[in-house]
Amino acid sequence: MKNNKNIYIIILIIAILLIAYLIYGYYQKSTFELKNPIATMEIEDYGIVKIELYPEMAPNTVRNFIELINSGYYNGLTFHRVEDSLIQGGDKEGTGAGKTDYTIPGEFELNGFKENTLKFTRGTLGLARADYTMYYYYTGDSSYLKMGYNSGCSQFFIMAKDEENFDGNYCAFGKVIEGLDIIDEITKIEKTVEVDEETGESEETSTPVNPPIIKSITVDTFGINYKAPTKLVVED
Repeated sequence: MKNNKNIYIIILIIAILLIAYLIYGYYQKSTFELKNPIATMEIEDYGIVKIELYPEMAPNTVRNFIELINSGYYNGLTFHRVEDSLIQGGDKEGTGAGKTDYTIPGEFELNGFKENTLKFTRGTLGLARADYTMYYYYTGDSSYLKMGYNSGCSQFFIMAKDEENFDGNYCAFGKVIEGLDIIDEITKIEKTVEVDEETGESEETSTPVNPPIIKSITVDTFGINYKAPTKLVVED
């Protein structure tokens, strides 16, 4: 009888521990707060810019950005385009004309992706893409439009001002949460000047005289494993 009593006590203790474990697991799950990834970009001679990414709005674009960051793709690249309203970087050639081995589907309304409702307000992170609208006008071939919509990959831009015309026409996928003053500072740097040979008139371009260098970008996913992005083959 004594042995049976001991067995019952052991079983009771195990049952209590199991119930406690299940309750604790349920509590953790119910109180778990899903955190968005945070990208930390160090710009040489300027400082740190932190950007919150929004996978719920542009999941594939965020996965692609994370993959590129983790591969060290952006380290050492520049902001080749600087305007009053935005700065743009992420091109291997440093000109904006560089090509990548692949592109990704454009996650914005004009391309039929309705889930992304982010607006291009000050501090918004967007994915740059090519614009083949003129080819469409000249040829009537709508495939040129799709080609442009799905041409983004590595180049990104950060808004220094609101731009409603971008809403739904480009993929917004993040927002600066720290260092927006650095973006403002970069928009004011000296740009190159082009002179019209016929008129002799000069005009400032969007190309910086000394392009700011992206020393590094890292990303904290808070333990969440983001899978590889869907990629499109680039046709020659």
